[in-house]
Amino acid sequence: MKFSYYPGCTLKNKARDLDEYARKSFEALGLQLDELDEWQCCGAVYPQASDEIATRLSAVRALAAARDRGDALVTLCSACHHVIKRTNEDLKADENFRTKANNYLQLDEPYSGETEVLHYLEVLRDKLGFDELKKHVVKPLKGRKIAAYYGCLLLRPSRQMAFDDPENPTIIEDFIKAIGATPVVYPYRNECCGGYVALENRAEARNQVAKIHASAAGKGAEMIITACPLCMYNLKQNAPEDRLPTVYFTELLAEALGVKED
Repeated sequence: MKFSYYPGCTLKNKARDLDEYARKSFEALGLQLDELDEWQCCGAVYPQASDEIATRLSAVRALAAARDRGDALVTLCSACHHVIKRTNEDLKADENFRTKANNYLQLDEPYSGETEVLHYLEVLRDKLGFDELKKHVVKPLKGRKIAAYYGCLLLRPSRQMAFDDPENPTIIEDFIKAIGATPVVYPYRNECCGGYVALENRAEARNQVAKIHASAAGKGAEMIITACPLCMYNLKQNAPEDRLPTVYFTELLAEALGVKED
């Protein structure tokens, strides 16, 4: 299976290793990520003003490029996924936005939301299947008690994102099981980490992060994994001294598949 791939800015700069783990893991699973030729920054934050057009245009370009290739579009960063998925839903539902975006971009063929937008985890769950993933694991992470941290962007708004149950998600826990580890369910796994207010109000970010670490540790977790680079950064940089190790899910996937370099 081949997918168009939108890596986003963070995975091309500060988090190149996470991108590398993702690519190597897909290769080990017999899947192909085909990076878009001329992608641009997605804008990082989905605009709340419905008449804001310009900041969504780069997402429209990426979606149209994937459509022209005949592929679904895969993202690895939760922020990129959030912006691109919601922009795609806007193109389907909002005729005014659709008309203005297409008039501005002057695409060879107008784009109306035809591309399927998938997070990397959705490919593992819905296209490959976690049972099939298990068959490729060569170094199962037995004995590790791992807490999944979802954050905000993957789950909400639930109708547009359609990723998982926003109150009781299971996809990352199912992923943890598939690579041989033990998932730890804890109360703060889908609460905001405060990443977007860290520069303006670091005390509040630290407070939120401390609650997440304490909640996970209190249920016996030895590690936290996340699918959002911003969350991972915040969970590390603003963590208390008695913090849990925090890693990106693709790093553990690469380890379980035997493609992570020492």
